[in-house]
Amino acid sequence: MAVLGSLIQEFNSSNMRYCINCCIHLLPNDLHRQCFRCRGPNHNNQKCPVCKGENKIPLYTDSKQMKLLAVLEVRTDHRESWNGFFCLRKGKLCSLIFGLIIMTLVMASYILTGAKHGLLLIPSPFHYGAFASNPSLMDNESLSDMKDHYQPSKMNISYVKDYPSIKLIIDTITSKIEFMTRQRPDLEELRKQEPHMFSVIPNKFLPNSKNPCWYEEYKGNTTTDPYATNSYALYSKRFRTIFDYLRKVFWNHLYHYKDKHYRLRCLPHFYIIGQPKCGTTDLYDRLRLHPDVRFSAIKEPHWWTRKRFGIIRLRDGFHDRYPVEDYLDLFDLAAHQIQGVLQSEAAKERGKMNNIIIGEASASTMWDNNAWIFFYDNSTEGEPPFLIQDFIHAFQPNAKLIIMLRDPVERLYSDYLYFASANKSVEDFHEKVAESLQLFENCMLDYSLRACVYNNTLNNAMPVRLQVGLYVVYLLDWLTVFDKDQILVLRLEDHASNVKYTMHMVFQFLDLGRCLLAALRKV
Repeated sequence: MAVLGSLIQEFNSSNMRYCINCCIHLLPNDLHRQCFRCRGPNHNNQKCPVCKGENKIPLYTDSKQMKLLAVLEVRTDHRESWNGFFCLRKGKLCSLIFGLIIMTLVMASYILTGAKHGLLLIPSPFHYGAFASNPSLMDNESLSDMKDHYQPSKMNISYVKDYPSIKLIIDTITSKIEFMTRQRPDLEELRKQEPHMFSVIPNKFLPNSKNPCWYEEYKGNTTTDPYATNSYALYSKRFRTIFDYLRKVFWNHLYHYKDKHYRLRCLPHFYIIGQPKCGTTDLYDRLRLHPDVRFSAIKEPHWWTRKRFGIIRLRDGFHDRYPVEDYLDLFDLAAHQIQGVLQSEAAKERGKMNNIIIGEASASTMWDNNAWIFFYDNSTEGEPPFLIQDFIHAFQPNAKLIIMLRDPVERLYSDYLYFASANKSVEDFHEKVAESLQLFENCMLDYSLRACVYNNTLNNAMPVRLQVGLYVVYLLDWLTVFDKDQILVLRLEDHASNVKYTMHMVFQFLDLGRCLLAALRKV
C-alpha cells in the first residue's frame, strides 16, 4: 500500500386484553385455551397464583411509565403454545437443526479445501497487453468486440508480489506522466453534439433566484400524466412513490397566464461531484438539514455521466437515453417551493431574492467520462473531445462545485470492499492492484495520461478502479473550464476530525447565511 500511495496520494390500547403468563395479545371475547390459568372472563390476576404480580412490571419509554405487555402485539393462533419457538413440532425442529449443521459442515469443508489448494484466490489467468496503436479501431465497436484488443500473456501479473517488480512498474508509469492542458471545445461544437439539450435549456434564467430557473410552457391537459415517460420512474421501483406524489400536486403548481400553462424548471445551483467512497453521502445528509437547501429527488441521478447516454450498468449494454426533461423532473419538488416564494405577495412587491438553493450529488460527475468513445468522434488520439464539465459550463457558467477527496489508497481499498463479491482479503486486494498497475503501464506506453484515465476499455479491464484515485487529472481538467473560486475541495480526513469546521467552509462557500454560521460557532 505504501508503494501504491506513492503513485496516487487519497422505531397500548386500553381495550386490549393480554394473557399475563403467555404474553399473548388476545382478541375480544377470545380465550387462550392453552393456558390453564386463563379459562374465562372472570379470571383475576390478583387471585391467580401464577399471574399474581406479573402485571406490575413497568416499562419506561420517553419518560412515561407503561406496562410491558401493553406494547406487545404478538398475534398467534389460540391453539399454539405459549412459546412461539417450541410450537414447532419436534420433528421439524430437529430437521431444521440437522440441516443447518450439514450446511455449515459443507461450507467449512469447501472453504478449508479451497484454501489448502489455493482455489479461493484464483487470480485472473490473463495479462492484458497494450492497446491497439490505432484508436480509430475502437469506433463503433460493441463492448465484447473491444475486449479483443487485449491479448493474453504467458506471465500473470497477479502473482507478482515482490516489491521490486511493482516499484519498477510505478517508476515506468511515473516517467511517462506528462499532463498537457486540453483545448476546450467551443459552444457551437457542443450544440452539434447535444442539440436537444440546448433546445430545452435556455441561455437566460429568472433574475430573482439563485438557481438557474425558467418557465416552460406545459401543453398537456388535466388527464395527461406529466411523468408517464420519465425513465427514472419507469426503470426503478424505488422512485415511483416520489413520482406518484408529484402527479398529485402537479396541477397545483402550474402558473397560468393568458390561457396557457407554465411550469417552473430548475437546474442545480451546486454539485457535489466526487469522489466515490470519500464521504460525499455524509456531506449530502448534513446539507439536507439546512432549511434553504434542496436536493434532487434522487441522491445520485448520474445523468450527466451515464443516464443521458442510456447507461444503467455499462456491462449490461445500453438502454434508451434519458432525455434532459427526465433529469429536470427530479428537481420539481424544489421548483414547487421556489415558485411558492416567487409568487408570494411579499416577493412580488419587494423583488425579493429566493434563498432556496438546489444541489445534486452524483459522485461520478467528476471522473466518469467512459461513454464518450461510443458517442463522440474519436479523432483526438484517444482523448475525449468533450468532457462532462464542458456541457455543465455551457448551461451554468456560475455553477458551484464541491469535491470531497480521501487518501487514494484508503479510497481504493474501501472501493474494493464495497464492490468485491467474495474472497475479500488483503492478499486479493494486493493482486488486483498489481494487475491494474500493469494494465495502466501498458496503456501509458502508447497513450497520454488523459487518454488512459478516460479510456473505457482500460477502466473495464482493471480489477479495481485505480483511475478514480488519480485526482490531479480530473481536478486540472475541471479547472480548465471553471474558475478556482467556483470549486471547493475538501478532505475526508479533515471532515472526520472536525465536522463543524468543514460544514462552516461549505456554508460559506454556498452563501447559506450568517445566522446558521453563528449558531454553528456556539455548538
